[in-house]
Amino acid sequence: MSHHDKKLLDDLSKGDKKALSLLYETYWKTLFLSSYNLLKNKEQCEEIIQDVFIDLWNKRKELQIKISLKAYLYACVRYKVFAEFKRKKFENVELFEDLNHRFQHATPETVMMHAELEAQIEAVVEMLPRKCRKVFKLSRNKQLSHKEISEKLSISPKTVENHITYALKFLKSNLGYLIGLDILYPF
Repeated sequence: MSHHDKKLLDDLSKGDKKALSLLYETYWKTLFLSSYNLLKNKEQCEEIIQDVFIDLWNKRKELQIKISLKAYLYACVRYKVFAEFKRKKFENVELFEDLNHRFQHATPETVMMHAELEAQIEAVVEMLPRKCRKVFKLSRNKQLSHKEISEKLSISPKTVENHITYALKFLKSNLGYLIGLDILYPF
């Protein structure tokens, strides 16, 4: 995270509304474009961006952003956009086609923010114990079932379940500050 962003977050945590305004001015356009690429609705996107910054203000005292601020804000917007899709239960199936890809590649900035976010998650996954990490990756990256993992690694399905449970708790404790982590790794 840049020194400038750290300073703004520090000021924000102390209740400095000017810091919030500066953060908004710095990031709103990129965040808006990434959400508009999916929703195609200016008013909805404006509401989402406003909600993200209201949440940022309301949680300012307990925020512990360990990744770049851009990636954090991107994850927040991504979560809210996906929540909007769920809430509205859009009937136009085409909106869901290649949703992840369109969100990730809305702008050059969002490509970078998504990469930063994925790198942070991967770094935390790499901190898991070796066996647990292997089970988790087979589950989340290869989409193998607990039964398939247990057969592949010659361990019981209950052991697989225990490893997954531990990994998810570990991720939540280390990345829980990321609103919408469940979009990347459904819990």
